[in-house]
Amino acid sequence: MEWQVRAIRGATTVPDNSVEAIREAVTELLDELETRNQLHPEQIISTTFSVTRDLDAIFPAAIARERQNWDNVPLLDVQQMHVEGSLERCIRFLVHVNFPAHKTEIHHPYLRGAKNLRPDWSLTPVRFS
Repeated sequence: MEWQVRAIRGATTVPDNSVEAIREAVTELLDELETRNQLHPEQIISTTFSVTRDLDAIFPAAIARERQNWDNVPLLDVQQMHVEGSLERCIRFLVHVNFPAHKTEIHHPYLRGAKNLRPDWSLTPVRFS
């Protein structure tokens, strides 16, 4: 089978800077990533999480690492560049994945308040030719 590397973007927001709120949002976001893309963690090459400067209660990567079969996925947390007036309490990810070459749809999950970042991608598949 022929494979291609694809990148998947996604984001969500949290109501407050707490371990519980961040855990719930990251879990929801990663569940959407896996389910809507029929993705198995073994296909993930690496994942980078970014968080806005107002989130520091827990690392999103620590939450991801607790997921089944994510223990061997290279994970990185970084702080999102601050731009005045930008979306607050936001968690984003960039996931690099090995997909079968024949897979032509990728779902980029933008949830909660982050739906406004990419309304064209929120729960709409992106098709490749």
